[in-house]
Amino acid sequence: MYKIFAWFSALCFAILVALPTGAYAQATRTWVSGVGDDVNPCSRTAPCKTFAGAISKTADGGEIDVLDPGGFGTVTITKSITIDGGDNLASILASATNGINVNAGSSDTVILRNLSINGAGTTLGLNGINFLAGKRLIVENCTIENFSQNAISIAPSTSGAQTTISNSTLKASAFGIAASSANAAGAIGVLVSNTNTYQNNNGGLTATVPSGKPALGVVVDRLISGFNNTGVLASGTGATVVLGNSVVQGNSNGVFQTGGGSILSFKNNEISNNGNDGTPLTGIGLN
Repeated sequence: MYKIFAWFSALCFAILVALPTGAYAQATRTWVSGVGDDVNPCSRTAPCKTFAGAISKTADGGEIDVLDPGGFGTVTITKSITIDGGDNLASILASATNGINVNAGSSDTVILRNLSINGAGTTLGLNGINFLAGKRLIVENCTIENFSQNAISIAPSTSGAQTTISNSTLKASAFGIAASSANAAGAIGVLVSNTNTYQNNNGGLTATVPSGKPALGVVVDRLISGFNNTGVLASGTGATVVLGNSVVQGNSNGVFQTGGGSILSFKNNEISNNGNDGTPLTGIGLN
C-alpha cells in the first residue's frame, strides 16, 4: 500500500512540475519580432516570430506587443486579447485568406491597434479583419487595404456585439467597412470615428439587415468616404446609420438608402460632388 501511495505522489508531483510548460506558461504580455522564433517563450528577450505563435502563449486578457518592424502573419483570435504594433511597421500579409479572424467568446474583448494589414491585391486576400463572434471588437490606428471582400467585415453571431473603429484607413478593397446583422442573435452596434474609407470598388461603409434579422445601428463621426461606388449605404429595415461631421465626396453614389434602411444626419456633413449625392432621411436635433 505504501509503495502505491509513494508512486501516486511521485506521479502527481511530476504532473505539477510539467504544468508550467503548458497552461501555466501563458504570460500576460508577450512579444514578437521580425527576427524572433515561435519556439521561444515570446518574452521580451526571446520573442516569437508570428502573432499565431504568440497567441497560444498569451493569457486570456493579455497583450501581444511588437518589438520591431516585420511581417507577423495571419491569426485567429478566440479569446480576449490586445495586439499592438506600437510605433513599428507591424504588418500582416494575407494572400488568399483573412488577415485576422475574430471568433471569440460572448464576453470577450479584442483590441487591434497600430497594424498594417494588406491583402496583396483585390483578387487575393479575403477580409482584412473578419469579426465572427465576441462581445467587443476595437480597431485603432490601423491601415487595411487590397482585399477582395472587405477591409473590415462585421457580421458577429453574438447578441449585442459592439465594434469600434477609430483613426483608421480602409481602402482599395471591395468594401471598406461592411456591417451586417445576418448572423446576429440580437441587435448589434458599430461606432466609427476619425476614419477614412476610399477607393473601394463597391462601398465605403455599408450597413445591411437581411429580412427578419436583428437591428443594426451605426454611429459615424468624422468619416471621409470618397472615390467608392457608394459612400455610405443603409440596406434593409432596421439598418440605421447616423452620420455627423463627415465628408462624402467623389463617389458614384453619396448616401444611399434601400429596402427600408435609414441614414440620419446631424446636418453638419459635406455630401457633394458625387454622381448622385443622395439625401439623408431626416436631421437629428441636439437636446
